[in-house]
Amino acid sequence: MKRFQCETIISLILFVSMAVAGASQAQTLQSFPLNGSDGAGPYAALTQGTDGNFYGPTWGGGGSGDILRVTRSGELTTVYQFCSQPNCVDGALPYGGLLLASNGKFYGTTWGGGANGGGTIFQITENGKLTTLYSFSDQGVDDAQEPMGTLAQGVNGNFYGTTRVGGSYGQGTVFEITPRGQLTILYNFCSAGSPCPDGQQPEAGLTLGLNGNFYGTTSGGGINGVGAIFEITSAGKLTTLYSFCSQAECADGGYPYDELLLGTDGNFYGTTWGTLNSGTIFKITPQGKLTTSYRFCSRRECSDGKDPFGGLIEGSDGNLYGTTTNGGVNENCPFVESFGCGTVFQFSQAGVLSTLYNFCAGGLPCIDGIEPQANLVQSTDGSFYGSTITGGGNSACSGGCGTFFNLSMNLAPFVRVTPGFGHRSDAVIILGKNLAGATSVTFNGTPASFEVISDTYIRAQVPKSATTGTIVVTVGSEIISGNAAFRVIR
Repeated sequence: MKRFQCETIISLILFVSMAVAGASQAQTLQSFPLNGSDGAGPYAALTQGTDGNFYGPTWGGGGSGDILRVTRSGELTTVYQFCSQPNCVDGALPYGGLLLASNGKFYGTTWGGGANGGGTIFQITENGKLTTLYSFSDQGVDDAQEPMGTLAQGVNGNFYGTTRVGGSYGQGTVFEITPRGQLTILYNFCSAGSPCPDGQQPEAGLTLGLNGNFYGTTSGGGINGVGAIFEITSAGKLTTLYSFCSQAECADGGYPYDELLLGTDGNFYGTTWGTLNSGTIFKITPQGKLTTSYRFCSRRECSDGKDPFGGLIEGSDGNLYGTTTNGGVNENCPFVESFGCGTVFQFSQAGVLSTLYNFCAGGLPCIDGIEPQANLVQSTDGSFYGSTITGGGNSACSGGCGTFFNLSMNLAPFVRVTPGFGHRSDAVIILGKNLAGATSVTFNGTPASFEVISDTYIRAQVPKSATTGTIVVTVGSEIISGNAAFRVIR
């Protein structure tokens, strides 16, 4: 299970601009330290909203967690504080990230709290109106509990996720929930008995594949007990695709803790934690053929990073980006027992790993942050946003309350479609920047009807003759392409 440190975060913003190690001086990292007033420990990735700002949970928040809004300039606002209702019926300790659904609202989970004490599933708007859709139970193994990963939206409009424990065998579940809050348990892990060859205790959410099925990881179980990768249909048929530590001396790694990334090539990418070695980057085909692409600590004193907790994202340039919790060239970090304070890295299409940033670059008290654990997110302006769970230099938390940061790689702006798939005539959200003067929207060359809602938000209708391909928005003389192909569901 991921480590929890620190208990409290927000409001004062300190800008720290530092050159990215190994990159040109034009590439910079800005850090926005958290000050302990409303929370601490942002473990999940940020999500860009329709207003162009970023939203995400923190573990602290007066002890129960909260949802924050982060602007591109680093202004932080508490949108919602959990456990603000009697007996924490609104949930407590949000751990997974937020999903921006096709209706423009966010969906997420809390690890604890709720009417039955086992965590919740909630809907929340950008202005902080929260609706609890479902409360899990902490009573007995037959009740699912402790949802931790980010939800995924299926082609049918329902949401899918996992719980870390509970279920018929006490080792976690996969569930489906409708937008109205009707929940169905699709699968109970460890159904084949000990040692749970189908996997156990999934801590990550699910990823929708090109075939309409979902793919995920378990942090334990599998044939060798150190985690597995699985495929599951919306009807609940689960297939274990790979069990980690299947190679000599566990060269393929173990303990995958985060969501898989569906690459533009149709394969999945992910990371393993460094308990068995120092962590890996892997690729796996939808059929289950796994390739270990990189092993961390391949360079002296783990200067290339160590222990990647978070998963990967594919940048608009086609490269993979991620973080390592430890490793890097800067040592002597408070409360960090391993080499280094953590890194941000790029993994190229040619298989070359480049360290883009080493945390604690300015020395103690590490105001730029220590130990990044969450996935990065790429903003539609081309830059990347992320977080660290400690550091930031604020004494309100031992070792610092954590930071949010922005990393510029000088990549061009693009538009993002939510969801990245849809049936013909469906309405979808197009996110971007400076969209107010948009004159056309096309789906793989087919013109679409659309409405400009704001400078950062267009609502468009998938054309009846649309085919899978790139969405393009024209604003005056500027042509802005999507960062990924939009999939038309037949």
